[in-house]
Amino acid sequence: MTGIDKVQLQKVIVHKVGNPTRGEQLKLSENPLTLNDEQVKQLLGKYFLQGFNDNELYHFTHLSDVGLNEVFTYVKTFFHDTKSFLEVSANLARFLYSKSTHVRVKEGELYVALLEDVPFENDFVSAVGIFKSESKESFLKVFEHGQSLEVTAEDGININKVDKGCLVFKTNEADGYALCVLDNTNKQQDAQYWVKDFLQVEPVANDYHFTNEYLQVVKQFATQEMPEHFEVTKGQQIDLMQRGLEYFKEKDQFNLQEFTDTIIQYDEMKQQFAEFTDNYARSKSMTFENEFDINLSAVKKQSKAFKNVLKLDKNFHIYIHGRRDLIERGFDEQTGKHYYKLYFEEEA
Repeated sequence: MTGIDKVQLQKVIVHKVGNPTRGEQLKLSENPLTLNDEQVKQLLGKYFLQGFNDNELYHFTHLSDVGLNEVFTYVKTFFHDTKSFLEVSANLARFLYSKSTHVRVKEGELYVALLEDVPFENDFVSAVGIFKSESKESFLKVFEHGQSLEVTAEDGININKVDKGCLVFKTNEADGYALCVLDNTNKQQDAQYWVKDFLQVEPVANDYHFTNEYLQVVKQFATQEMPEHFEVTKGQQIDLMQRGLEYFKEKDQFNLQEFTDTIIQYDEMKQQFAEFTDNYARSKSMTFENEFDINLSAVKKQSKAFKNVLKLDKNFHIYIHGRRDLIERGFDEQTGKHYYKLYFEEEA
């Protein structure tokens, strides 16, 4: 998230939230932090905000009515009455405690913060931040002891990465607000209590979302679906991923028919790709558009996960950037080993 240097941290309160199934307690603070130390305020601001991707937006949801979403209701109460800060933060902590029953959920500190002058699109707005720290790290503290120096070990929080976070912007109330979400721990499907059970949010269906998810489809189809239904080599899988990625890099707008014809040559595989895309969308409770503007921020993010390296035993790595037709795979019966032929015009 950019432009966070001018964000004003107005209030912060910290509560302790344990896992009730392990007998851990909920401990509520009676007062917000004093925030007299300017350095502490700056460190907290950095800790809270630096990890968010403000292109990737979410909104609160509910099966029947977003007004029944607990976190949405608590945040709305605060936005309409800022004097309710203590009550709202305590209600958020109680609700999180009730949802912290999975075996993987760790005890941690819940921070609720009021922030002002937060950059959002082309404006600056108020926001409520909800953060949880679960991971502790050991560090050494050096201090003077008489005429000597001593060292002691302490446990603390690494301010370079928040474990879980949610930043709710004071905008789009009727649509469940606009918010950013982070969950850097418990990424397993059975332990995503922060996003699914506590916040109950879904991605905003915008160009960033469609671009990001479609690139995920391409990657998963190439790495999981293709080898299950077709006889393909690793090189062919990499080639499909690279052609898909290049399409998103080179085009301004996505067109489903054009995209499918560009990256897939065989009708049978095109049909399998269409079925896989539909199944993927259903699993995410979303609907893909056949046309949308390509978001370059999403392309940049996803391109890091697209591998173009063909690893051969522990001896060779082949980087494939295109022209799959210039790579030939075979098997040598005399040596009993597979081989690749690479055709090129000149060495660099």
